[in-house]
Amino acid sequence: MLSAAKDLVRRTTRLFAALSMTGRGALPERSVSRGHATAVASADDEAGHPRTVRPRVLVLVYNPTMHSCGGKSLIEVCGYNDPEPLTRAYVEDLAMVSGSYLQYEIVETRRVDGFPRKADGFCYDEESYLRCWRASTGWHQPDAVDYEAVLREADMVGRVEAGELDELWVWAPPYGGFWESHMIGRGAFYCNSEPLQLPSCDRRFIAMGFSYERGVGEMLENFGHRAESMLTHAFGSWRDWGGSENHAWDHFTAYDLVRPGQAGCGNVHFAPNSERDYDWGNPRSVLSDCDAWPVYPNGAREKRPVDGREWGGGDIRAHHKWWLAHLPRSAGQTDGVRDNWWTYLVLPDRQSVRGRG
Repeated sequence: MLSAAKDLVRRTTRLFAALSMTGRGALPERSVSRGHATAVASADDEAGHPRTVRPRVLVLVYNPTMHSCGGKSLIEVCGYNDPEPLTRAYVEDLAMVSGSYLQYEIVETRRVDGFPRKADGFCYDEESYLRCWRASTGWHQPDAVDYEAVLREADMVGRVEAGELDELWVWAPPYGGFWESHMIGRGAFYCNSEPLQLPSCDRRFIAMGFSYERGVGEMLENFGHRAESMLTHAFGSWRDWGGSENHAWDHFTAYDLVRPGQAGCGNVHFAPNSERDYDWGNPRSVLSDCDAWPVYPNGAREKRPVDGREWGGGDIRAHHKWWLAHLPRSAGQTDGVRDNWWTYLVLPDRQSVRGRG
C-alpha cells in the first residue's frame, strides 16, 4: 500500500512539473477590495493566448444563525465543513493541475445569514430546515433556487458588467437548490445545466454551487462536469452525449469499457479502466495513451498499461486532479480548436456562442 502511494506521488509530481511550463507562481491572497478586474495577465504565449488567467470571484456562504441552538451557525449545528479552507484548497488544486494557467482570486467572501429562496417562492426557516435535517426527509420540492434573487441581492450583474467580477461561487447546505455549475447572461449556453438567459447582462459568467456537506473532491467534480460541457461546446459534439464526429475530445475521453484497447483519459465518472460510474479504484489493467494528452497535439500517442493506482486508487479528489491535469494546454490550434483546452473552461464571455473559437 505504501509503495503504491509513493508511486502515485512520483507520477503526479512528474506530471505537474511537466505541466508547469511557466512556473507555479504565488497563489493570489484573499482580498475584499472592489477594484476593476484584471482577469488575464499581460504575458501571452506564441499563439497570442494568455499564459495565465486570474478570474475574480465573489463567494457567498449561506450560513444562517440557529437561535434555537444557542446562536450557533447552521454549519456548527449540523457539523458541516468550513467553506474557507475548502475554497482555498480548490483554488490551489486548479492552479496546480492547470500548470498555473488558472489562478482564481477571491475578491470577497460574504456570509448570508439566511437560507436561499426557492424559485417557487418557498424559503426554509430555522425550524423547517432543522426538522427535515433531523428526520432526513420532508425536503421541499421543487428544490431549484431563485437565481435571479440571489444575483440581485449580491449585485452580481452590476459587478460583472463593471468588469469587477468574473464568477460567483455559492456555498449552501444540502437541498440548497443550486446547480453544480450554471451559465448566466446574454447568449449563455449549456454548462452542466440549462443556461439562465439574462438579457440585462452582456457578459456571460458562471455560478458554481458547492455544498459544505461535501469536500474538495466534490468541488473538483463540479468543475470537471463544467469542463465536459464547455469542451463539448468548443468541439461541437461529444460521443458520450450522442455525437459521432470522432474528434480529439472523443479520443481524450475514451475509456476501455466502450473502446477496448483505445482508452484515453476517460471522463469525470469513468477512469480509463472503469467498468461502472465512479469506479475510480478498479485494479484492472488496460492500455491507455493518457501520457500523450498534456502535450497534445505534439508527441506520439503511445499506449501503456494503467490501473487505478495512477489516479489515487478510488480517491475522488486524486482522480479528478489526475484527469484535469491531463487536459491539453499547448499553444496553437488543431481543426479550429485551441490546443490549450483550459482556455475554454473560464471566462465564457470570450467564447463563441456556437463553439469552436
